[in-house]
Amino acid sequence: MGRFGISLRFAALAIVWGASFLFIKVGLTGLSPAQVALSRVCLGALALIAIAAWRRKPLPRDPAVWGHLAVVSVLLCVIPFLLFSWAEQYISSGLASIFNATTPLITMLIAAAALPSERFTKARTTGLVLGFLGVLTIVGVWQGIDVSHELTAQLACLGATTCYGISFVYVRRFISWRNLDAPTIALGQVCCGAVVMLVLAPFIATTPVRLDTTIVLSMIALGALGTGLAYAWNASIIAAWGASNASAVTYLTPVVGVLLGVLVLDEPLAWNQPVGALLVVLGILAAHGRLSPRKKVEEPVAA
Repeated sequence: MGRFGISLRFAALAIVWGASFLFIKVGLTGLSPAQVALSRVCLGALALIAIAAWRRKPLPRDPAVWGHLAVVSVLLCVIPFLLFSWAEQYISSGLASIFNATTPLITMLIAAAALPSERFTKARTTGLVLGFLGVLTIVGVWQGIDVSHELTAQLACLGATTCYGISFVYVRRFISWRNLDAPTIALGQVCCGAVVMLVLAPFIATTPVRLDTTIVLSMIALGALGTGLAYAWNASIIAAWGASNASAVTYLTPVVGVLLGVLVLDEPLAWNQPVGALLVVLGILAAHGRLSPRKKVEEPVAA
């Protein structure tokens, strides 16, 4: 695929992942948080199974690999999907997308604690401080801490991104060196997540369901696109541009999420939310050394 095709996939990935929080919000109008998470992971698994059948690449046979993928599925799919779905009952989809942007910084913090090769540097420390200030700005700590559903929902979003961070470190420690390609890892973790959610469904997803065309289409987009096809897009972008440039999608998803929330759902937007999001993005850039001038560009620019 040419440079233009990869650029289109990058744009599509930013839109789909940014819109995921809108799709969750729409789904919650007729489904419970657990039912949204169940629909998302099951539809995502079906999409990835279809991609795997088309690729005709053999699946791992080592039971240890599947054990690790099961752990990752709980950390990367089951718990975060449940937490974000629950949180969006009380906060806007745009605010949820902003909190999701803290994932790279939280991952860096966890990696520094768990991996000897990921020690703190001046750039990483600066990035984490900026990101922490961004979170405090988003929460609006100067207004005082009011223990309410809204604050609990914001903490749930941070809990979800913490699970993401732990899962990424876990993948690097136990899976990455096994030479599995990204689509295969995605297939394994999402399918394992679907199995876990199906086992839990009789206990946590039993409330009455109200479906309409908008809800059904939102769940298909959230699952088949955002949790299925998007993984394949991301893998191809990483292969073409490198992981560092591919990660730039993190900067765009909260912009898409906030814009869609305001334009489609007429969600309110307080000034501190975009300001906090900007600090988080600056923190990510600083942590990766992108705010310091470099003499040589090591990877092609994502554009």
